[in-house]
Amino acid sequence: MPRHHLALFAAFLTIAVLAPFFLYPVFVMKVLCFALFACAFNLLLGFGGLLSFGHAAYFGSASYIAAHSAKVWGLTPELSILAGTVVAAFLGLIFGYLSIRRQGIYFAMVTLAFAQMVYFFALQAEFTGGEDGIQAVPRGELFGFISLEADRAIYWLVLAIVFFGILFLYRIVHSPFGQVLKAIRENEPRAVSLGYQVNRYKLATFVISATFAGLAGGTKALVFQLASLTDVHWAMSGEVVLMTLLGGMGTIFGPIVGATVIITMQNYLATFGAWVTIIQGVIFVIGVLAFREGIIGVLSRKIKKPL
Repeated sequence: MPRHHLALFAAFLTIAVLAPFFLYPVFVMKVLCFALFACAFNLLLGFGGLLSFGHAAYFGSASYIAAHSAKVWGLTPELSILAGTVVAAFLGLIFGYLSIRRQGIYFAMVTLAFAQMVYFFALQAEFTGGEDGIQAVPRGELFGFISLEADRAIYWLVLAIVFFGILFLYRIVHSPFGQVLKAIRENEPRAVSLGYQVNRYKLATFVISATFAGLAGGTKALVFQLASLTDVHWAMSGEVVLMTLLGGMGTIFGPIVGATVIITMQNYLATFGAWVTIIQGVIFVIGVLAFREGIIGVLSRKIKKPL
């Protein structure tokens, strides 16, 4: 790992460790969960060149399964999150296998169609609670004996999941697999001519991205003790796209910055009521236009070191 990347990871970890002592822990955990979600999506779009409009399907399905597992089945937190992640990975495998047969806007629309199927299933299924969602989800005890009911107690679990999740995604990007993935993004016909089985790489990337999106969704469900239709709504897919674009598509730390900016905006703009969506939209457009390469993309170009 290059020294400047190591320094950035160290800075991220230091800030995350100190944050709950100065900020509301639940707010920081929300930022962390969406940072992992955005990093998972960035693997697919920024490094794989595949634009999905339906990543809320994996985030939301994992949220529902984790919440149901904890509340109804009485599973421990780590098993509940794992159950949600496995379901997200399975959906990613099925939807990805069918989606990668198309390219460009057709691929994007197919992923959106699958996401809408998941949304309507969540709306109609009995175990999801319909419009009410699954509420009062118990956080339980980690490994059966460490209580996570206190916000600061579960914070350390969330931080560990997010930090190692992002570190794992970083390793994927900088592995031989990641280099082939970039080659496919830049020139797919040439990658095919070199003998790479492009569809297998695309499918693997899709599944990995869906898996980590599910990991973020399952963790978020336990943090907020809630799984709702918002988690599988198409607007959630739109938000993660904006996080990636605003922070810097195709960079490692850009999605983290984008998620932090957008979640902070949502938190502090909530007092504007019905105007919040319009205000957010204007700020998003200005931000994307001002930082066409993303915040991190612009900064990295200025210092001549890709982040």
